Amino acid sequence: MNASPPREVAPDLALSLQSVAAEAMRRQAATRPSPHRRTLPLRVGTRASPLALVQTRAFLTRLTRFCPVLRDMGAFQEHQMTTTGDQVQSRRLAEIGGKGLFAKEIHEALAEGRIDFAVHSLKDLETTLPDGLELACTLRREDERDVLILHPRLRAEAARHADPLDVLPEGAVIGCSSVRRQAQLLHRRPDLRFTLLRGNVQTRLDKLAGGACDATMLALAGLRRLGMEDRADIVLDPEKMVPAAGQGIVGVTVRSSDTELLDLLSAIEDPEARVVATAERALLAVLDGSCRTPIGGYARLVENGRAGHETGHGPLAGRDLVLTGLVAREDGSFYLKREIRGAPADARRLGEELGASLRADSPADIFEDSAAG
Repeated sequence: MNASPPREVAPDLALSLQSVAAEAMRRQAATRPSPHRRTLPLRVGTRASPLALVQTRAFLTRLTRFCPVLRDMGAFQEHQMTTTGDQVQSRRLAEIGGKGLFAKEIHEALAEGRIDFAVHSLKDLETTLPDGLELACTLRREDERDVLILHPRLRAEAARHADPLDVLPEGAVIGCSSVRRQAQLLHRRPDLRFTLLRGNVQTRLDKLAGGACDATMLALAGLRRLGMEDRADIVLDPEKMVPAAGQGIVGVTVRSSDTELLDLLSAIEDPEARVVATAERALLAVLDGSCRTPIGGYARLVENGRAGHETGHGPLAGRDLVLTGLVAREDGSFYLKREIRGAPADARRLGEELGASLRADSPADIFEDSAAG
């Protein structure tokens, strides 16, 4: 995992954090806490997969750097949860309710007060959060790219081809559960065949090694966080394999009414991740796609080269936001990719504008199919 030093806390924010910590200590010391007040430890909801646990623990480590007194008090308690998306491995998410199934039970627990905040891979979150919950914090993006992992018999051939997909023989079988990845591969290689491959990272790698397929695809961010980056045989250019919206970003959700936690989490918010996530999720919201609709969204900040005409402030100054959006058919027969560029402050508008453009020029049945699922 990339280690980045924590941002310096502004004086007013430091005072806010001290206030949060002081209130936490007061509650812990109270012999008869009010039933309407939250007591320590603060309960952190997470999926029980190895990757989710690594992400959650990294988040808590970062949080306690800003407020060490909470760490010293043992203020956090991890609540591992198995979601519907984890339980049903034999069918695509689209067939059992969509990608929000990785967050459904966790968000129910959050809304009911059984946990205090929840940590997610942002790409697994539903586009519209349940009422009363909000995305309070986005952490620094690890890596947005997808990777191709080959069966050992193909690995030696990878370096011999200029086009990384040429390593795949005619009719190769790809283990995959993502229609986004499938559509983009089929657009370039219609001869490829696909088989459903779901489960955690190690499960997929074991199935690949066992001969279930010739190759599989995963997010590089997950491999890095698990210390398994060496398993990536081919890292795919995001311009050729448009990532999923939010890929590589960890997001934290809380109740909208919990102002103390919102203040605390603002200390570790990464402004760049927030901007790109805002653009990508706004794109998704307009397209209104589900797991049946291959959709890609990838935003990044680039230097604008306009000296004396800076846009934004702090880490966003002098930079433009570039957003790439993709809509396709699952079989790759329709493929529409467009790009938009503008000021980071206009992230939401740029996402909505690009989404509207893509939707207007895509066959209506693509979205009708998603709504039916």
